[in-house]
Amino acid sequence: MFPAVLLVLLLVSGFAPALLSSVEAASAPAKMKSGTVYVIPLDQKIESGLEKFLVRGFKEAKDQGAALIVLEVNTPGGRVDNAENIGQLIAGSPIPTVAFIQGNAASAGSYIALHADKIAMRPDSAIGAAALVDASGQTVDSPKEIAYWKSKMSAAADLQRRNPRIAEGMVDSSITVEMPEINRTKEKGQIISLSSSEALKVGYADTLADTTEEVIQWMGYSGEDTFRVERTLAENVAIFLTNPFVMTALLFLGIAGVVIELLVPGFGVPGILGVVAFGLYFFGNYIAGFAGLETGVLFVIGLVLLALELFIPSFGILGILGSACLIAGVVRAAYDTQDALTSLGIAFLAALVVIVIVVWIFKERGIWNRFILRDELTSDKGYSSIRERIDLLGLEGTSLTPLRPAGTAVIGGERIDVVTEGGFIKADMPLKVIKVEGTRVVVAEI
Repeated sequence: MFPAVLLVLLLVSGFAPALLSSVEAASAPAKMKSGTVYVIPLDQKIESGLEKFLVRGFKEAKDQGAALIVLEVNTPGGRVDNAENIGQLIAGSPIPTVAFIQGNAASAGSYIALHADKIAMRPDSAIGAAALVDASGQTVDSPKEIAYWKSKMSAAADLQRRNPRIAEGMVDSSITVEMPEINRTKEKGQIISLSSSEALKVGYADTLADTTEEVIQWMGYSGEDTFRVERTLAENVAIFLTNPFVMTALLFLGIAGVVIELLVPGFGVPGILGVVAFGLYFFGNYIAGFAGLETGVLFVIGLVLLALELFIPSFGILGILGSACLIAGVVRAAYDTQDALTSLGIAFLAALVVIVIVVWIFKERGIWNRFILRDELTSDKGYSSIRERIDLLGLEGTSLTPLRPAGTAVIGGERIDVVTEGGFIKADMPLKVIKVEGTRVVVAEI
């Protein structure tokens, strides 16, 4: 028996280190991955300025060899074309990307989130409601546009093996979508919007987290080497200035200010305001990367040609060329040609109303007054179309013809048409000028 016990003890002692090592390995925390994590906020309306910012953020992450990108998503949506470009940016990035939905990933925001490799959501967040709306907020009911956007959403969902039918239900209210995971059916007339718990159950979220740090750790990184991409002052200004409403307002102020200054000179303020507004318009689009210096030069040439049209007769040629340069400069500076033309049209009509009102109020100061002769040659200013012979008053002369009572007399060696006060004076009679009334010279016999 003793040899058997000894054998067991030897076996146990031989395997003990291995067993202990296995237990320690199982109880030890998983080893964190090494690498820099880039955190990029996506927390505003989707438009051209945001797209430019994200392009810079992804480029910096790639240049610095980042191991992970976390997008902090909280957006009501925005422009579809910008969302498509951002989606392609995320899908084409060699760096793994996590979309951490902190508030809402609505409309085009859900399209962007679906392109990420992983989706994390805060417990009180939501994703979906991606119906197309126009600039006024009204739902677009064009079957062609809905079909296009539905196919884009479906493809984005399928990219990461998510149920594409749910993505279609976020866009199209005319379809029915079964979601047995959450015991819910999307009926016709409804648009799908998922809470965080619902998204997790149907596969539209991969985890729930309260903070970005939790998301980073969930992805296997300690978060010690984390870099947050912040917007520069210029980018913040560009985002504001490239907003369609702000662009329209700047164009309105620019057109109204410059034209009022040209037509009703002397104030200075409208001209300065107009130039500053146009400068901000081109500056915003330049910083956002949509405009080059040539667009500003083209616009200045247009202003100069319009100003020359006011002073140099050209039968409208300078005016047409100037207008063409102005429109070309404004349109080329903007990201979207159609939006630029719409903004320009609205701004022009609004400015025209203001210009007409201002010109009417200050019509006496208008530039057209320089081409109108307004001096009056009145008698109180020393002007008269009739020569008054005041110089004859008191002079003596001789009647050249009989005065009955009018006739001709020689006064101071000059033949003058004269009249008497009613009496008759023979020819060759001496007389004296006693009154001058305009051209009427009254004489009396001496």
